[in-house]
Amino acid sequence: MKEVLQNLDKAFENNIRLAIMSALMVNDYLDFNALKDLLNPFNITDGNLASHIKHLENANYIRVEKSFVGRKPNTKYYATTQGRQAFEQHLAALEKLLKGI
Repeated sequence: MKEVLQNLDKAFENNIRLAIMSALMVNDYLDFNALKDLLNPFNITDGNLASHIKHLENANYIRVEKSFVGRKPNTKYYATTQGRQAFEQHLAALEKLLKGI
């Protein structure tokens, strides 16, 4: 049991970060507005979302790409290989906990 708990990643303990990573796992990338729309049930503010994104970026779990579309800034978020592996490990640990392994 202790071994399973060690495989839980603190970066994903927060439901918003868990949702961000879940969304990025099934999409090639998402921009800020798309992420905010997906997280609408959490009533998340721009600042709160940016804070959670920064946390995942600092952990090297997501990559940020900034560009312009015409004159408008556009920020895209991608799950990194490291982030994908960490998230899959976290989910596997959750499954083991639920199964009582």
